[in-house]
Amino acid sequence: MSGARSTSLTGRQYRWVDRITKLLGVGLIAAGLEAGGATPTGMALAVVGVLVGLSTVVITNP
Repeated sequence: MSGARSTSLTGRQYRWVDRITKLLGVGLIAAGLEAGGATPTGMALAVVGVLVGLSTVVITNP
């Protein structure tokens, strides 16, 4: 049952996915600051924003 699936993106697709995740990540960080950077909600939004923004790092660029 352990079948490794490999998803490959073209260079153009990778750039679009990278841009979208970076913008979404920045938006979530901004929302976290707006909600109050020291509040649990603000911190959670900021952490999720960082994770989303860095999510394309694990994708191998062709």
